[in-house]
Amino acid sequence: MKKVAFLVTVFLSVAASASGQNTEPAEQSLAAELLQTQAAAKQGDARAQFNLGVMYDNGRGVAQDHAQAAQWYRKAADQGNADAQANLGDMYDFGRGVAQDHAQAAQWYLKAADQGNVIAQYNLGVSYREGQGVAQDHVQAARWFREAADQGLADAQNNLGVSYREGQGVVQDHVQAARWFRKAADQGLADAQNNLGTLYGSGQGVTQDYAQAVHWYRKAADQGYAKAEFNLGFLYHLGQGVDQDHTQAAHWFRKAADQGLVNAQYNLGASYARGQGVTQDYAQAASWCRKAADQGYASAQFSLGLSYAQGQGVTQDYAQAVSWFRKAADQGNADAQYSLGVLYSNGQGVTQDHAQAVHWFRKAADRGYTPAREALKRAGAL
Repeated sequence: MKKVAFLVTVFLSVAASASGQNTEPAEQSLAAELLQTQAAAKQGDARAQFNLGVMYDNGRGVAQDHAQAAQWYRKAADQGNADAQANLGDMYDFGRGVAQDHAQAAQWYLKAADQGNVIAQYNLGVSYREGQGVAQDHVQAARWFREAADQGLADAQNNLGVSYREGQGVVQDHVQAARWFRKAADQGLADAQNNLGTLYGSGQGVTQDYAQAVHWYRKAADQGYAKAEFNLGFLYHLGQGVDQDHTQAAHWFRKAADQGLVNAQYNLGASYARGQGVTQDYAQAASWCRKAADQGYASAQFSLGLSYAQGQGVTQDYAQAVSWFRKAADQGNADAQYSLGVLYSNGQGVTQDHAQAVHWFRKAADRGYTPAREALKRAGAL
């Protein structure tokens, strides 16, 4: 869960002409602004100290210097300036200009949050949810998300929705989750749009409505949000809320897959293997399965193992098949457990070992995998 940087604009200190236009060249105006801000900051003006910190933070009128920014933020923060307290917390959180220190970050966020600073409230909520600089406390996380959400911060509204969806820090309530997701989604937050689409797809907190799911997934997908691209592709694949269209499914799977989303990579590989929405291409299928398998996705590891066992899209190689089946089997994938048992039984890619075959057949059978139970019967082990 990301934190939000506190972005501010320096208030110009240089007066404009009566006509409302600054008559000085831009560089002279900025230099004058810097001198006036420095003078006020040195005299102890907290707002000027904060503004000078922003100038150093952003490299506005001065060489960017995060250490100087932190020093000026601290001066203003020590005088109770909430914006400076929030920014100083951010500096500690990310180790900009100071040694990274999540505990110090949380302390400064709290000071600013208590004064109503919306970004500090949100970041403090994240600190409590993640247990960064404070003991993990979902009740406190939800409390601070609510404070920021009530001020209209979309990220906080989305996170409060997540708290309600998961029952973390609040009583689980999908209706409340949908309410807060919608507030953030209406502000254009892609994460919330995807979350609201998921609730419409599952019928949790709202009446199940695949067309609405498509509507919200598309809004997020059009912003390049990978999870929504995959979800939209999957609804095209199933024909839920839209006419079934495997070409569109593959299109959206590819967008998400290109961003590294593991289940999109796997499903794009499956599209190539079946020739759905794309020309059938086993080499492409294996390539996309490998990308997902390399991220530890068990179904993709099984599929890649199957490609090696059958020689589809890759050179047949039972040793590689064993390797990929084992990776998936170790994660509890019943298909892979059974297939690994078959290879041990036949001595393909491994030394024939009936005890190991029975071992893996039993693991698959324990998951209700019928072919594994039949294999155990044939082996006299059931």
